Amino acid sequence: MEFDLLVVGGGVNGAGIARDAAGRGLSVLLVEQNDLASATSSASTKLVHGGLRYLEYYEFKLVREALEERETLLAMAPHIIWPLRFVLPHAHATRPAWLVRLGLFLYDHLGGRKRLPGSRGLNLKGAPEGAALKPDYVKAFVYSDCWVDDARLVTLNALDAHERGATVETRTKLVSARRVGAMWEARLKPVDGPERTVRARAIVNAAGPWVSEVLTGALNVKTGSGARLIKGSHIVVPRLFEGDQAYMLQNPDRRIVFAIPYEDRFTLIGTTDVAWDAPPGPAKISTEEVDYLCESINRYFSRPIAPGDVVWSYAGVRPLFDDHADSASAVTRDYVLEVDAPNGEAPVLSVFGGKITTYRHLADQAMSRLASFFPKAGPSWTQGAVLPGGDLPDLDRAALARALRVEFPFLSEDLAARWARSYGTRARAIVADARSLTDLGEAFGAGLYAAEIDYLVSVEWARTAEDILYRRTKLGLHLPPDGAARAEAYLQRKRRPRELFDHFSKLA
Repeated sequence: MEFDLLVVGGGVNGAGIARDAAGRGLSVLLVEQNDLASATSSASTKLVHGGLRYLEYYEFKLVREALEERETLLAMAPHIIWPLRFVLPHAHATRPAWLVRLGLFLYDHLGGRKRLPGSRGLNLKGAPEGAALKPDYVKAFVYSDCWVDDARLVTLNALDAHERGATVETRTKLVSARRVGAMWEARLKPVDGPERTVRARAIVNAAGPWVSEVLTGALNVKTGSGARLIKGSHIVVPRLFEGDQAYMLQNPDRRIVFAIPYEDRFTLIGTTDVAWDAPPGPAKISTEEVDYLCESINRYFSRPIAPGDVVWSYAGVRPLFDDHADSASAVTRDYVLEVDAPNGEAPVLSVFGGKITTYRHLADQAMSRLASFFPKAGPSWTQGAVLPGGDLPDLDRAALARALRVEFPFLSEDLAARWARSYGTRARAIVADARSLTDLGEAFGAGLYAAEIDYLVSVEWARTAEDILYRRTKLGLHLPPDGAARAEAYLQRKRRPRELFDHFSKLA
């Protein structure tokens, strides 16, 4: 088969570029060696933010771009992205109050803030936000950013790419590729099928931590640029505080740790910055990182936590552009796009660095860099184009949840709310013609029914219980002990035919 563009990597950058290219009329093949968002893109702190601390490193361009994109993404996907207020307790041992206030002033004004409230000072004495903190914290600042379901953001970009004509293949590895005339000839190996060869006019190397490995290995392209791999880890503990606010905590080493409400019953804490010297691959949190994150919390909160309180943890390897900074925390979070097309041959564009917040702009810039190779491609279009399910009237998830309960009275309030914030208006495709909970099929606990699994397998490329419980949803934290095993057994029993995909696509 022949394509205009072969995109290697099913993280947020690869999915975003595939979506952008498909929307410009190019034929696109996206391949991911594992599941969508199975590496770095599902291991983030789950924030759409400008990066307040990046101002210390004079990253004004990056912060401005990220703040502008924060507004754009909030309008694109209001079902999976929503505003979040952050409380920044003032700690005299780190940054002086005047410096924090100056940083917040810049943060409020750099990116053309429209929807989110600005920053302000806060007296913690008597304020609800101070109830969980130690009494010696009296003064704080409050500012705005956004929460994002990172793995769903990736999946929705891949789904939009598919609905615009792209082919998306997960569990498919790029074995090698070589230039043949004006084309790339690429060998692909699906995990459950024979190796095959495809041709493409250009390749996008958005392989995340594997970007250098793909470039110099599978593609045999030499470059002076490289990725600096940094491991970031998070822990999840039972809920530490009441309220919808999050906390940004300054540590004596000048690093930042966030404490964020997570899945109603939990608090998400992270992240760390640790150099990763091993080959790219699965990462796990270390004992030292757990201790560090617990100490960060115990420095501020009245109720201490210990490693034994951790109910779940995750770690990811971030492929930052190697700018040769002295410390992991100081490495730039900006991205670099490098095109290799010697003597006008078939190009490969490699993505180094980047962050979730700027993925859409990165994709737009990537297509601009490739524009000369595709003169018939359409213009830039993703600014203001909503992601699947994001067409919420007035950006109101709660109103959608209420509407779902009116249309489908058998849905519980919790289930309607979860579907509204995961699938947006596409939630109706899961219910389809069901008239009762029984019609949704087998119940696995925590509001997970067979109908939702069928939808995720048939429409969103899910194959395993892990795909469903920890990436497409976060129900792995809520299911009873046997729930995951029962879900996996159900997946093993069922082999969903292709017509189910067409069925759900029409309903969506």
